[in-house]
Amino acid sequence: VQLVESGGGLVQTGGSLRLSCVASGFNFDDYIIGWYQQAPGKEREGVACIRNSDGNIWYVDSVKGRSTISRDNAKKMMALEMHNLQVEDSGVYYCTAAPAVWGMDACYYGSDYWGKGILVTVSS
Repeated sequence: VQLVESGGGLVQTGGSLRLSCVASGFNFDDYIIGWYQQAPGKEREGVACIRNSDGNIWYVDSVKGRSTISRDNAKKMMALEMHNLQVEDSGVYYCTAAPAVWGMDACYYGSDYWGKGILVTVSS
């Protein structure tokens, strides 16, 4: 199983970025895929996730309205677009996948498969 993130980096406050993740080694269609953030000095926190079966999407309150998660099952890819970035959005972002049977709890209580993470730094 592999989840490989890309698209992180340094962004100024108010800017935008797009994180991408390519998956392999499992049946992508049957998984809830999402993103977690680990801010400096804090625990990992769910940011967004999407379930394939019904298109159900969840966002943490802090990114609602300025972020969009999407998935391309044919390419086994997913993306997270974030706009109006704030310093609090800084941290390591992890691409995650959990079996659909886990339910949407996997969006915030912990997932099954994890990428290695990619760093996002928002400068003021």
